[in-house]
Amino acid sequence: MPDGNDQHVIKVIGALSNISADDWNACAGSDNPFVSYEFLSALEDSGSATADTGWMPQHIALYGLDGIIQGCAPVYVKTHSYGEYVFDWGWADAYERAGGQYYPKLQCSVPFTPAPGPRLLVNNALSEERQRENQTLLATGISQLANQLELSSAHITFCEKQTWDDLGKGTYLQRVGQQFHWHNNDYKTFDDFLDALSSRKRKSIRKERLKVQDIGLDIRVLSGPEIKESYWDAFYRFYLATTDKKWGESYLRRSFFSLLGERLSDRVVLIMAFDGDRPVAGALNLKGNDCLYGRNWGCLETHKFLHFECCYYQAIDYAIANGLARVEAGAQGPHKIQRGYLPELTYSLHYIRDQGFSDAVADFVIRERQSVENESAYIVAEHSPYKKMPSE
Repeated sequence: MPDGNDQHVIKVIGALSNISADDWNACAGSDNPFVSYEFLSALEDSGSATADTGWMPQHIALYGLDGIIQGCAPVYVKTHSYGEYVFDWGWADAYERAGGQYYPKLQCSVPFTPAPGPRLLVNNALSEERQRENQTLLATGISQLANQLELSSAHITFCEKQTWDDLGKGTYLQRVGQQFHWHNNDYKTFDDFLDALSSRKRKSIRKERLKVQDIGLDIRVLSGPEIKESYWDAFYRFYLATTDKKWGESYLRRSFFSLLGERLSDRVVLIMAFDGDRPVAGALNLKGNDCLYGRNWGCLETHKFLHFECCYYQAIDYAIANGLARVEAGAQGPHKIQRGYLPELTYSLHYIRDQGFSDAVADFVIRERQSVENESAYIVAEHSPYKKMPSE
């Protein structure tokens, strides 16, 4: 694919197995586990993210004339909008009522993973200027691919703020969302964190944790070889129970979890609650260089506050003990606010081929952005559980 720069060649990769792990990870880096070759290949190899499930890989790779990879991006042709968490159902409905065909579309993202991070991956051995130029080339390659395949649109979701700022000056529309993250302000213990909260919130969290202790479950934090295959069997049952309760689709196949344990064992943090030797609930997390990312939760028994304990408080305990800067607990969740998780903006970029529809969406995302920013500011000002705002 031409990229408008005679010093580079852009190729479309139809499966991650067609590129080496070393080449991909030279661009992905080690900070964010979700863009690693190991995580993305586990999704493909397990059958979770494939053409059959509406995620046809069309990854973009940027090569120098010396044949060395300088950038890449996880890209998929999508036949639906499931598993993205940046919702465009309304756009699809409006486009199709106007006589267009919204699907298939092009999606640059990590499937089923609402975790912000890099999407346009560039080799960090290059200068900062060269890295940003290569990100622009990758973004151009994505929009050109959408044009060549005659797709309605291309979307880069949960990207980094710098990427959002840079590309929003061109053909991509800028959109924001909101999540709730916990920040570690040099806490040495969980009690240090509690001391930063208002008295009422501090007492409430202590009561919730004591209630869970009174249940008598054994809560274990597991990683690496501590995670037995039988634990993955149990966790998959938890996962299915959660999707069944929410009338959702079970995106992830059972083999994904085993592959995840094999390929990213040192990054997996599995918090499981046991009744004796029997697992009854669990929360799956992945660890980055400075962040613990909450992913999936499920249970076979309902116990009050157990979800908060496993997903939020144990995650905070782990982050403090391991010197991690923050915990990102995934999508949704105003209930996280009173537990120390404050709003953070998330960013996405959208290219729409039809100019008239693009203009209409541009107007919408500007109004939406103002609303989201106002809501975040209001939450911090009026509902923060902290005695005073923690320093950045």
